[in-house]
Amino acid sequence: MDPNPNRFPILSYVMSRIPQIELKPKTDYELVMNDIEQQLSPSPSHGSNSYNSQAELKKQMPHLSHPKILASMTLAVSDVAQTRSILQTLGPRPDHEAVDTARTKIFEIESKLSKHLEHIVLAPRPDGVDRLEWRAEQAEKEKHYRQAAEKETHFCKALVQLDELHEAYEKLLKDTEKRLVKIYDSATVANEGQEVFVPPISEEVNEEVVGILQEESTGKGLERVELSGRQLRFLPKEFGRLHGLVVLNLSNNQLEVIPDSIAGLENLQELYLSTNLLESLPDSIGLLLNLKMLDVSTNKLQALPDTISHCRSLVELDASFNHLTYLPTNIGYELVNLQRLSIHFNKIRSFPSSICEMRSLRHLDAYFNEINSLPYAIGRLKNLEILNLSSNFSDLTELPYSIGELSNLRELDLSNNQIHALPDTFGQLENLTKLNLNLNPLVIPPTEVVNKGVEAVKQFMVQRWLDILAEEEEKDMIEANNEAQTGWLARSTSWLNRVVSDVSESVSGYVGPGGNSSRDRYLDQQL
Repeated sequence: MDPNPNRFPILSYVMSRIPQIELKPKTDYELVMNDIEQQLSPSPSHGSNSYNSQAELKKQMPHLSHPKILASMTLAVSDVAQTRSILQTLGPRPDHEAVDTARTKIFEIESKLSKHLEHIVLAPRPDGVDRLEWRAEQAEKEKHYRQAAEKETHFCKALVQLDELHEAYEKLLKDTEKRLVKIYDSATVANEGQEVFVPPISEEVNEEVVGILQEESTGKGLERVELSGRQLRFLPKEFGRLHGLVVLNLSNNQLEVIPDSIAGLENLQELYLSTNLLESLPDSIGLLLNLKMLDVSTNKLQALPDTISHCRSLVELDASFNHLTYLPTNIGYELVNLQRLSIHFNKIRSFPSSICEMRSLRHLDAYFNEINSLPYAIGRLKNLEILNLSSNFSDLTELPYSIGELSNLRELDLSNNQIHALPDTFGQLENLTKLNLNLNPLVIPPTEVVNKGVEAVKQFMVQRWLDILAEEEEKDMIEANNEAQTGWLARSTSWLNRVVSDVSESVSGYVGPGGNSSRDRYLDQQL
């Protein structure tokens, strides 16, 4: 939960430079500055990598370690330290899909409560019932329903609140980093008798962009705009007026924000935003209903907006080389035309279950993440041809049995994981021609089989599957024989019981009252 030095370099530097200082209110400014002056030390305290990055930062901001500047920055990070302490107590951020499920459940419970309350309000007072008593009874019912709803939603609300707290913490980190930059930019420090001031960078609209907007105003109707590698820092909202635009390339620039007005590009089919400084995408991107290709790779995206699921025409989505930790919960239910999904080099821990509904998906790149499991229904992706799950390191330990149902899978990369055994259905992947299992602690199949190649692996797993089926069949036969034998014994026992019962009844028939024999006299004659 500490600030990431790559995303928040100044904040990370300040908090690591003064780890023992108790953050004090602004009225204690002089005391804080004195503490800093006493604790400043030239030696690194957080490892060589951290020290090197801090040294690089100090080259860019040479006055960062000045006591007065550092004191001001220390006061500015007090909220971060307090929030971090709270989050360390509450625990890590919950899974995105779990939060969405909790929100849905809360909505359902509150809708049900509203219906109950509406029924209470509209219920007529029965004849002969006192008005005050009726109101008291209805108030008691309302209280009961509200308490029941509160009890049902308690855990869900706690989960949502924890997620919102983490979200607020992320925003606090961003705002604090910006505040620290402003503190440094506006600070005047003494440097060899001269006043040093670092001016802020101004935003200017690129002349080429202005020319494009002017050209559009003439009514020419541009269909393609190439602005790759122009060092753009700012995209004016007027860009949304290019209604006829089909292809827009803004890759390899320094854009930090895409304006909401991009929703005006109603005919846009291809959008390239790779290699910029984007930390988020506007929700309005979901209004690009004709978008087929979206490339947002190599940015600083923390998440994709949920509205991206509305871009139902998407055929290819590349969000690789970002900081994603999850995918939108409903992404698979709506992006039914997606054929290629690239999310490698992120921090994704799991796939939403909806991804199994991407029936058109042919190529899935998810290597170098933190994936710990695949959805059990992954076998529904019948058209999947290439699947790359390599380099999820210690997180990915097993595969679901349904992976054997990927009938069109041709290439599978599982290298650099912690998989001990392939599922018994693996041999069903008849079209698999390329397989990488390197750097896994595999036991099934053994190493000597893996070294012989993909066909040997498939043959081994097929034979293993046949052996398992034969073993189960034999087991079923034994159980059937046991049941047959048990059934014969039961039938024999039943027959014997009936015979004994009949004999007993016959014998009792010859015994008269008082125990005297009533047998035929002929049987008692002397021979």
